[in-house]
Amino acid sequence: MEERGPLNVVSSRADESIEAIRDQMLRLLPRLRRFCIALTGSSADGDDLVQDTVERALKHLHAWEPGTRLDNWMFRIAKNRFVDGRRAARRQGVVAVEAPEEAARAFTDGERLAESRLALKAVNAALQDLPPEQRQAVILVLVEGVSYRDAADILNIPIGTVTSRISRARAALVAATGS
Repeated sequence: MEERGPLNVVSSRADESIEAIRDQMLRLLPRLRRFCIALTGSSADGDDLVQDTVERALKHLHAWEPGTRLDNWMFRIAKNRFVDGRRAARRQGVVAVEAPEEAARAFTDGERLAESRLALKAVNAALQDLPPEQRQAVILVLVEGVSYRDAADILNIPIGTVTSRISRARAALVAATGS
């Protein structure tokens, strides 16, 4: 009987391409997580949305068009999964309770820490009070630094609508926070 040595696995260009895309996804995770937490209003729900988004993206990787922006595609998936989840919860009569997470742990000074947490809580509460459409636009453009054009593509709306939503959201945030 002939003894065979270990099989040499040669990766194809397609395998290398998929690995490159997965690497890009890994680098995108912090931004995607910020986006998802801002959408949902909590770290736990945001992390669940990130996981759902990444699973969906990996499952449907064949649908992504090489040459287009992977971050925009994944933000769009996250936004759609968020909206779908909200619709499903409404149909099932589930009420979502959104509690802002405290994220300012960088200060050691108690007074500054308390002031920072109160300010962060006020901004986060004001952000959560915005209609979801305005909140999505604000997060993409003002937090993530996505261009208005890319935000319009992600949200699947005209660029003028993005501009209008951000303008109304800014006014509401200023009124709610007093700054």
